[in-house]
Amino acid sequence: MKITEWKEKDRPRERLETNGAGALSDAELIAILIRTGYGGKRSGVMKSAVDLARELIRLAGNSLSGLSAMSLERMETMPGMGKAKAVTVKAAFELGRRFASEEAMTAAGSPITDSQKAFKLLFPLLKDLDHEECWVIYLNRGNRVISVDRASSGGSSSTVIDRKAILKSALEKLASGIILAHNHPSGNRFPGQNDIRETKALKEAARTVDIALLDHIIVAGKNYYSFSDHSPDNNF
Repeated sequence: MKITEWKEKDRPRERLETNGAGALSDAELIAILIRTGYGGKRSGVMKSAVDLARELIRLAGNSLSGLSAMSLERMETMPGMGKAKAVTVKAAFELGRRFASEEAMTAAGSPITDSQKAFKLLFPLLKDLDHEECWVIYLNRGNRVISVDRASSGGSSSTVIDRKAILKSALEKLASGIILAHNHPSGNRFPGQNDIRETKALKEAARTVDIALLDHIIVAGKNYYSFSDHSPDNNF
């Protein structure tokens, strides 16, 4: 049965208008995004938008985090999804990430004094990505946030750390310190040899222009690794 054939009080959009978004299930919220199901009486297969949303969530391991990380190509393998619906779902999750990041920035009025505060600021930006991204927190002399910018985006196992571009941006922002960050989609929070080499190289380069690399945070799911925490003398 099509959603338009349901009783009005049971339709997701009408329920959202009446009861608010919090009253809807995950599948119903996604159904509003994708709008239509698929199939028809001729084919003998009829799936409503809610049915399709439930199948999509199952494909993601019954996890919104899994769905957020799912590639467009993977979504499109589902009968009835198609590119337009997959892109709409991806866009919704990206808006959610940006909102969470904005909220984190608003809460970042106090100085970044430890790795936990840095992680809380970075987590909404880097969680659940299926590829690596490099971000930089730019700080003033009081360790207050000037800005948080994406420096690069790469593949599933690496991304470029452009030292010249990062330091040029730091000088333009009059930053006194920076915190480097990237994610590991694999879930392994520990740095590889390339992570260690790149961190040392950036630290040395930053020192020549009187900018301090205060930490390098690796975000892996809900966990993280801090170079500073593992090097009490700050000689990472």
